[in-house]
Formats: sequence, structure tokens, C-alpha cells
Amino acid sequence: MISAFLLVLRRELTVAVRRWSDLVMPLMFFIIVCTLFPLAVGQDIEMLNNIGPGAIWVAALLATLLSLNSLFRDDFEDGTLEQLALDKEPLSFMLLAKTIAHWLVTELPLVVLSPVLVLAFGMPVDAIPGLVLTLLAGTPALSLIGSVGAALTAGLRQASGLLALLLLPLTVPVLIFGARAADLAASGQSIAGPLYLLGGISVLALTLAPFATAAAVRVSLD
Repeated sequence: MISAFLLVLRRELTVAVRRWSDLVMPLMFFIIVCTLFPLAVGQDIEMLNNIGPGAIWVAALLATLLSLNSLFRDDFEDGTLEQLALDKEPLSFMLLAKTIAHWLVTELPLVVLSPVLVLAFGMPVDAIPGLVLTLLAGTPALSLIGSVGAALTAGLRQASGLLALLLLPLTVPVLIFGARAADLAASGQSIAGPLYLLGGISVLALTLAPFATAAAVRVSLD
């Protein structure tokens, strides 16, 4: 089972690298959204500091939604999902490998790029470790929750709007706690409380989301 998991993970990473445009699009969207806020607000450093944490997290959430539309779409169309459903290995375990690959190629670059955007909002350099930690703790939950919605809409054409409607209510707690923790980091306060909550949400999503995703895939295949 571990070998099958690693094989699926390797395949997803290889396909993602070959389709480099799909990798760049969410990252460029993240950069553009975060860049537009300072341009709109101007040189008001105090206001930039206030909106910076929330703006970065909103941009990360929207970039995630943008990338989720194609998470299972191609595999649904070429029959790969059906083969995984018929395989002897647990479908939830195989889909978890696809979700982890999505986090590695979509969310992790956002985390790596976030320190530059902290400086763009005029936030103190001391806020960088806290912001990075919040993104590392919260973005797995975005991918895991998003995989459920992506599985439900895999068989639908032009499902981006429906996917956003399904996922936005579920991801609001991640957004709230992530923005709060980043705001505390920017003000030099302890982020332990919101960070633990983000970690708890990600662990809960890791426990439940693969089974919900597998059930959603079976519904889409039927």
C-alpha cells in the first residue's frame, strides 16, 4: 500500500512539473492579488500593516480555489479515477497522495513566497516566521477540504463557481484563525492559540477528508 501511495504521489508530481503553466497560474494570482492591495491603499503604512495579514490569507485561499478546479478533472476524463476506484488499494489512501501532491506544488510555493509579501505590506521582519508558520499549519486544511469539493464537481463542466460556493463556507474558520495568527505575529504577540487551532483543523481534515473525498469520487463516477 505504501508503494502504491508513493507511486501515485510521484506520478502527480511528474504530471504537475510537465504542466508548468498550471503551477505558475495560482502563484501568479497570489502575487498579483497581494500586490494590488498596497497599490490601492498607497503609502499608508499603518493601514497596510492592518490589512496585510488578512490580505495574504485571502489571496492564499483564492489561489487555492483556482487550482482545485483541475485536481481531479483530468483523471476523471481519462479514466484514472475509475481505475483507482477499482484497484485493491484503499481509494481514500490513493486520493490522499493526490492531495499531498497538490499541496506540494500549489500551497508550498505560496508559503515560500510569503516572506517577500510581508515586506511589500510594510510589516516588520519579525512577523515573517509567524506568518510562515500559520501558512504551514493552515494550508494543508485548505487542500484537504478542497479535495472534497473538487471530487464532488469532477464530473461537471465549468464547475469553478459551484466549487467556490461549496468550499468558501468550509474554509472560513481556516481563514479567520490564519489571519488572526498572522496579525498577532505582525504585532509581536504570541500566536500559540490560533496556531494550535489551525493545526487542529488540519489534523481533523487529514483524518476525515480522505474518506469524504473517496465517497465524493464514487458519487461522481456513478
